[in-house]
Amino acid sequence: MNEKNLKVLVLGSGGREHTLAKICAQSPLVQEVLVAPGNGGMNQEFRSLSVSVEDNEKIVQAARDEAIDLVVVGPEVPLCNGVVDELNKVGVLAYGPDAQSARLEGSKAFTKDFLARHNIPTAEYRNFTEVEPAIEYLQTCSLPVVVKASGLAAGKGVIICQSKEEAEKEVRDMLCGNSFGTSGSEVVIEEFLEGEEASLHLICSGEEYVALPMSQDHKKVGEGDTGPNTGGMGAYAPTSLVSSVMLKEYEETIVQPTLSGLKSEGMNFRGTLYVGLMLTKSGPKVLEFNVRFGDPETQVILPLVEQDLVPVLMASAKGESLPKKLEIKKEYAMVVVLASKGYPSSYPKGEKIIVPSTLPSSSILIHAGTTSTPDGEVVSAGGRVLGAVGTGGSLDDAKSAAYKLCDAVSFPSKYYRKDIGYREFERQ
Repeated sequence: MNEKNLKVLVLGSGGREHTLAKICAQSPLVQEVLVAPGNGGMNQEFRSLSVSVEDNEKIVQAARDEAIDLVVVGPEVPLCNGVVDELNKVGVLAYGPDAQSARLEGSKAFTKDFLARHNIPTAEYRNFTEVEPAIEYLQTCSLPVVVKASGLAAGKGVIICQSKEEAEKEVRDMLCGNSFGTSGSEVVIEEFLEGEEASLHLICSGEEYVALPMSQDHKKVGEGDTGPNTGGMGAYAPTSLVSSVMLKEYEETIVQPTLSGLKSEGMNFRGTLYVGLMLTKSGPKVLEFNVRFGDPETQVILPLVEQDLVPVLMASAKGESLPKKLEIKKEYAMVVVLASKGYPSSYPKGEKIIVPSTLPSSSILIHAGTTSTPDGEVVSAGGRVLGAVGTGGSLDDAKSAAYKLCDAVSFPSKYYRKDIGYREFERQ
């Protein structure tokens, strides 16, 4: 393998993958970044391959045909489908966990049982595959109660139920009504945790890891954290919610037991471990694990990394030693998601997106749910269309840059929250 003039393939088509492609392209080691399949904005910036993220055979063939040195896998679906295993079999280096380790995201039931086995703090829970035992258990639960589809559900399989009747309906819809397809064939019922959420991202190589800046996501579609859950309406980093002392505690009580627990169960975790935390009055508890970078958190944490990330990703992919810590800029970043009105329910597609010809140096426009028409116009193709990223020496500066970009970009059904970071500003 070349150690310079690298060809990197970023697998995926969302805002996370656009950010990863931009970061990889900044590396002096990288000659070319390719994307597969990309989106409307990514395909204007990088050479794209028409390959589905769910087609392992075609991904492997494309990586070999293009003599790719490193595949960076963005989304969870190909990871859970074992794309890293298949690439490694033919000698192609890939960043991300193998299929066995990816169960941490692929099965919420597996994760809850793993946390219990290793005494890692999390909400009280039970797993169910049949309706009647689940309904019986619900009668013993306090309200509100959380019902989760165990499998992958694109960030939408978590329902906070305010009544027993609502919870029963969700359980029946998942287990009998197929509301989340096979992802809902097993459900997790767990206690509702009160507190603030924080996202901890780690790049791992076995039991070694380095931490990225702590961020805070905004899952609810409406301002003041109201309305249904989404894949994320915005994020900022770093957050003052977590001090360096608190982070050290999280590493000792959650991160290290997780990685050593995985090793004890025969899993050598490589790639990104995303720990979704709820900071409760009784201490931090794990809400979920993801086995890839979060979206939209990626858009705010990666621009804050000072050093070249490509060698770190490669070391993780090879299972080699990682740096003791990452060099982080003394800056702040905020991303505001520009969504199509109606998301996360039904929303329009195919709307023309108008972007200024020049953007300020303190802002970055990330494409997520976009595509290109035959005549080259970029149009909306998803619920979360764009990410408006602002950076600056203070969170105020980052916010100002992000919202100026929100106003500068237009498409007919554009909708965005105007209060991203509000909890942080309340703390100041």
